[in-house]
Amino acid sequence: MVSEGRMKQHGAQQRSSGASTGGSAAPAERAPSPHAADPAALRALAAIHAFNPDADPLAVLPDVHPARLPRHIAIIMDGNGRWAVKRGFPRVIGHRAGAGSVRSTVEECVRLGIEVVTLYSFSLENWKRPKDEVEALMQLCIAYLAGEEQELLRNDIRFKVIGRREGLPAEVVAAIDRVERVTSGGKRATLCLAINYGSRAEIADATRDIARKAARGEIDPETVDETVLGDHLYTAGLPDPDLLIRTAGELRLSNYLLWQISYAELFVSDVFWPDFTPEHLHQALRAFAARSRRFGAVQEGTLDA
Repeated sequence: MVSEGRMKQHGAQQRSSGASTGGSAAPAERAPSPHAADPAALRALAAIHAFNPDADPLAVLPDVHPARLPRHIAIIMDGNGRWAVKRGFPRVIGHRAGAGSVRSTVEECVRLGIEVVTLYSFSLENWKRPKDEVEALMQLCIAYLAGEEQELLRNDIRFKVIGRREGLPAEVVAAIDRVERVTSGGKRATLCLAINYGSRAEIADATRDIARKAARGEIDPETVDETVLGDHLYTAGLPDPDLLIRTAGELRLSNYLLWQISYAELFVSDVFWPDFTPEHLHQALRAFAARSRRFGAVQEGTLDA
């Protein structure tokens, strides 16, 4: 009972933090955007409103030009276990607390008009964790999907899972399949969870699939290029991430979307994932918007190569 009370207190503090930073404040409480009359901003807004008419990035984050927002954000949600241990909780409590940050982050991304959010939920390497923690994570996945299904439908969000279905408990696969099916028509955004996922395994699976098709004469090996390989990855049909966020201060990629993030901007936050608020998301987006993305080219007038 003590742990539950402390958890509720944390939830209240996180919601209060989000409100105080303006993560969900009404547009009337914000300063007017300096980009409101910019033709490039209006074109960017029109593109966003084509799939999400309710998005209002100029109100949510007025100091960031909407043309400089990422289409796809990938997040490594690190620090759940350490957050719990630091507070005297079992590690699984940290994973439960992190679910609140998932909802607030996804909601803020939808308000901003971000098309895709991909969250690293359970890696192939996570099977090495203690059995009770793995079992708790599988049950948390089932509970999360059951609790969020109607919310995803109400908000017109498509749900997708990338990773290997093989090896997951049957009830987890059934829950994933159900929510993917009922939300398949979602238009405003896509929430993608990487479950039982490893990037090297993904590339190996794609290569094996291509090899089988080549052996059957369905693909000419000479035509296999980056596009063909990309079309056989778990993320086929999604834009590559523009921004990768990792929490808890760790400076590694952890076998996550290695192909897809070739030109993504990286942002590392020191906060543990359960403490990640819309304001932390805004910090990442401001940093992203301030960067020059050259994709290997040289920006004229600079010494960069």
